[in-house]
Amino acid sequence: MKFKSWKISVIIGSLAVIGIGGAMAATNPSREAYKDYAAEKMSTYLKEEACSDVPEFLQGQCANLVDMGREPMKEIIDNSTERHNYVFFSIYETNLSIAEPLPSYHFQTIGIFNNLIIYETEEQ
Repeated sequence: MKFKSWKISVIIGSLAVIGIGGAMAATNPSREAYKDYAAEKMSTYLKEEACSDVPEFLQGQCANLVDMGREPMKEIIDNSTERHNYVFFSIYETNLSIAEPLPSYHFQTIGIFNNLIIYETEEQ
């Protein structure tokens, strides 16, 4: 009797692990999702930080310029990112350097269950 309940527990546990693994693999965010996420984060940062440093009467134009530059931002991010796909999740490493006098940045982001989370940001 104990053997039978142990066997059922192993089968149920195995099915649960397979189910969770399958869900993780199916919801591993794509590179395109990462580009959209990173461009959104960068746009928000530029609007809040960079646009706040320009004179007040130009802040609206600054925000509009940031919005217009979102597609080129995606391309810059794509060219600066390496994806490590581990089937169940992905790690995105972005080394962003726009121009020489400006600082460069290193970001690491994990993609899991359709979510992207930046877990390391470093100015270089």
